[in-house]
Amino acid sequence: MAVKIRLKRLGKIRAPYYRIVVADSKTKRDGRVIEEIGKYHPTEEPSFIEVDSDRAQYWLSVGAQPTEQVAAILKLTGDWGIFKGDKDAKSTVKVKEPKAPFEIDGSKKSVVKPKVEKKAEAPAEEAPAAPAADAEAAEAPAADAE
Repeated sequence: MAVKIRLKRLGKIRAPYYRIVVADSKTKRDGRVIEEIGKYHPTEEPSFIEVDSDRAQYWLSVGAQPTEQVAAILKLTGDWGIFKGDKDAKSTVKVKEPKAPFEIDGSKKSVVKPKVEKKAEAPAEEAPAAPAADAEAAEAPAADAE
């Protein structure tokens, strides 16, 4: 069985991302795979590349053939150089800088309005008015009876 290391396409129409997979050379591009060994997101700036180096070395050592695209990725990560016997092979993948933590600017005024406390007296005023309305309603039917 001929085994290839190739890209499996995922994502939407104009937003692709790929998995680096080991598959039989006769299977479909997005078909059944033997193992997933990495990820590649070309639309990010810089491109996100993540390869499980141990598994890539294993599959290369047992004869798996990388496609041109995967060979280029393996050269960037340094795995291809290690496989070929270069002791000084290093990863040249650019890594995205982490986001700076958010800091509140103390010189600016807050835009959040403080909560307004409800007055405790307002419900007390409404309570006596309700019995008075009930008394008037009770007198009204008596007036109708006369």
